[in-house]
Amino acid sequence: MRTPFVAGNWKMYLTSKEASEIAAGIADAANRATDVDVAICPSFTLLSAVREAFSNSRAKVGGQNLFWEAKGAFTGEISAEMLLDAGCTYVIVGHSERRQYFGETDASVNRRAHAALAAGLIPIICVGETLDEREEGTTAEVIARQVQGGLDKFTAEQLPQIVVAYEPVWAIGTGKTATPAMAQEVHKQIRDLMVKLYGKEAAEQVRILYGGSVKPDNAVVLFREKDIDGGLVGGASLKAGDFAEIIKAARQEA
Repeated sequence: MRTPFVAGNWKMYLTSKEASEIAAGIADAANRATDVDVAICPSFTLLSAVREAFSNSRAKVGGQNLFWEAKGAFTGEISAEMLLDAGCTYVIVGHSERRQYFGETDASVNRRAHAALAAGLIPIICVGETLDEREEGTTAEVIARQVQGGLDKFTAEQLPQIVVAYEPVWAIGTGKTATPAMAQEVHKQIRDLMVKLYGKEAAEQVRILYGGSVKPDNAVVLFREKDIDGGLVGGASLKAGDFAEIIKAARQEA
């Protein structure tokens, strides 16, 4: 049985005061959901505030990105060691916004994921197709390329330590959501590909999250699907009450 996992991606929002207030509410919700793993990935300037708010909570903190080098003259970047020092357990890599606006590729995502895992962070590797790719019927091809690229050179022993998040780009922040059947189809494709690459035992242990306008009113039906193990939540994670409802939804299969 895979433990459900709900992670919030706060993107470039909130001040320290706002973050502390929201995180306090999320901390309480996480403590009530002992059968669900919970994390918040705030901007780097908010890591300390969220870590403090989670000091007596089961909820964990994650970074939104990292660089693959341990240290050096890389202005504006952040290393795995720095994230660990800030109290992080997880780190998002390859989010579609990083791919779209900052030129990240499957190869660079893979380097970041290896750096994260080698340092002791759990990488959340994001994959997803654009609207054009879905309408062209190339979703399966795109997802397979991104999964294989992101997981390149990982071993079957390492695989269960990685989280994969399927985020259809056309559903992120748009209010549109893939139907549960659409989401499950891609999640199953991802797991089947991992079975092919790494074997059934390893693939069955990997948690695959759905991201793309997850809200309290659609979380229950999404999380009922066999291969959807939780969510990577954007806007709804900025409201403690909404995020608490999504955490509650994840408990149905716990």
